[in-house]
Amino acid sequence: MKKTVLYLFTLLLCYSGTSNTFPHQAFDHIKEREPKGVENVAYKWGEMALIATANDTEKFNPRPTVTSRFLGLIFTAVFDAWSRYDEKAIPVYLEEVDRRPGNEQNLRNKEIAISYAAFRALNEYYYTDEPLFREFMVELGLDPNDLSLDPTTPVGIGNLAAKAVIETRRNDGANQYGDEPGSNGKAYFDYSGYQPVNTVDENSDLNRWQTKYFSDGNGGKFAPACLTPYWHKVKPVGLQSAKQFRPGPPPMVGSKQLEEEVKEVVELQANLSNEQKALVEFMRDGPQSVQQAGHWLKFAQEVSVRDNHTLDEDVKMYFYNQITAMDAFIACWDTKMFYDYARPYALIHSFYKDKDITGWGGPEKGMIKLKGQSWRPYSPDTFLCPPFPGYVSGHSAVSGACAEALRLFTGSDNFGAQVKLIPGSLTEPNRVGKEVTLQFPTFTEAAEMAGFSRVLGGYHIQSDNLKGLELGRNVARENWKFYKKHIGEVVN
Repeated sequence: MKKTVLYLFTLLLCYSGTSNTFPHQAFDHIKEREPKGVENVAYKWGEMALIATANDTEKFNPRPTVTSRFLGLIFTAVFDAWSRYDEKAIPVYLEEVDRRPGNEQNLRNKEIAISYAAFRALNEYYYTDEPLFREFMVELGLDPNDLSLDPTTPVGIGNLAAKAVIETRRNDGANQYGDEPGSNGKAYFDYSGYQPVNTVDENSDLNRWQTKYFSDGNGGKFAPACLTPYWHKVKPVGLQSAKQFRPGPPPMVGSKQLEEEVKEVVELQANLSNEQKALVEFMRDGPQSVQQAGHWLKFAQEVSVRDNHTLDEDVKMYFYNQITAMDAFIACWDTKMFYDYARPYALIHSFYKDKDITGWGGPEKGMIKLKGQSWRPYSPDTFLCPPFPGYVSGHSAVSGACAEALRLFTGSDNFGAQVKLIPGSLTEPNRVGKEVTLQFPTFTEAAEMAGFSRVLGGYHIQSDNLKGLELGRNVARENWKFYKKHIGEVVN
């Protein structure tokens, strides 16, 4: 990938050293200016992280829990490196590295330090894209082979920050290296021993989760196993524990509430508008998906452009935003695995068995009359329904968390983003609607739209959504205190 770097790359032209020396010294010969928005180096590393997340989805299939941890730890490494060039900030994992003196706390040193931190952390977590990251380092005029651990230089501090994050989080419960007992070296192997109560062919407990058959894209079918069912065991960054804000139980079979919420899902799907189909698809994502944490990193980057952020502002915003997404996933999975709760797919099949209802007939069929046991979410055959329990919604929890984080960080709920989409393009490409524009006037509304999209799509009932939003907001508020502490400000 060839990208034009607006100001750092020009340093190569100003440097008169030998051809084998990378121009750290060149920074001293350039009059300092403050690149903002898309020009600041923190923003550019955010772009690299999003590209890597999209590539990871293509190579390893969607794994939102895993990629949220990657992003959270990458931007923690960046924050820790930056903190040594800030007057008050306190690193999270970087220990025994002194704050640099005031005359070194300048933009040039921050750019170098955060670049090495980002580069090393990205190489660790998105290792298949190392050539991409190396090329970007060279474009920045930095030597990707410089392994210095000198704590008095920005290169050394950046490398040390990434090293501290990687080593501290090595055994944090994520099983990244497949070294948890019984994993046999298989990364992200489920070492918790989770076994669903229901099999794919027999639902013996309607309150509990049941996997469903997906198409393999080649005429066959398969039933995916539960995604990272042990994720509640991963150590959070800012939370005291994964269960800190665990909500009470969902509505159970036999309750009027559940009956009404299941009915709502059926009726919503039967009357999906073009705007609603577009919302379902936008929040679900398709090819090159960056998952939920990446989705909110994209939203954060829109804030950076809107507000003309400096490097300092982006470093702090991405750090708070992404550790909050990471912790929200951990808290969400704690709730999911504690209740092991059903999804509408199975509930509707039971509640409406042999009853005539209107639902989506599948690709290119539109809404048709069908029996309740034939109902399906508005989703492609190859990814019919997320392969893990329903309560609470991950989209709702992470969106609630990240929206609240952006609201707290900016001091306002105003967002103002919008996106143009062709409804049906990711679900029934030969039966698309007219282009629509989705508006996200506030962060709170963006989160609520994300959560509601999962009810519209048939993946969740309203309890999954509303309790997920509440859980996420609680995570964000707790992590706000953690964030304020680490930027050296008073925690109220």
